[in-house]
Amino acid sequence: MANKDDKPANINIRNRRASHEYTFLAKYDVGLMLQGTEIKSIRAGEANLQDGYCLFHTDGSLWIHNLRIAPYTQGTYNNHDPMRERKLLLTRRELRQLAGKNEEQGLTIIPLRLFVNERGFAKLEIALAKGKKLYDKREDIKAKDQKREMDRLREF
Repeated sequence: MANKDDKPANINIRNRRASHEYTFLAKYDVGLMLQGTEIKSIRAGEANLQDGYCLFHTDGSLWIHNLRIAPYTQGTYNNHDPMRERKLLLTRRELRQLAGKNEEQGLTIIPLRLFVNERGFAKLEIALAKGKKLYDKREDIKAKDQKREMDRLREF
């Protein structure tokens, strides 16, 4: 059994492609409703956020789709379904804000980062995002390259 002084492992699973594909308008840290072995797989770093997206169901709750949490290797027949939909836990005020903004044309809610907080709970950072056009992506790459060149010149 773990001691109270033991800190959870520093789990930080990122969606790297998201910042290239989207411009973030607002970010939220939300909880996840997980089943038995899912938290063990997350602590082992076995999750993939690349194709994930969030949708509102008819009851007004927010759910994440295409978040893959791999089956736990030491799990039994009680292992979870890796691609199941998972409910996100937000306050009513945050849900109303997101629902109102999500109705706008061209906006979507995507996962950015899956982490375990200091209390040991799995949290998901989501963002209200707008898709970038091709020329926006090129400008970002150009700015990043220029910054890298400036940093190199400062070192000498």
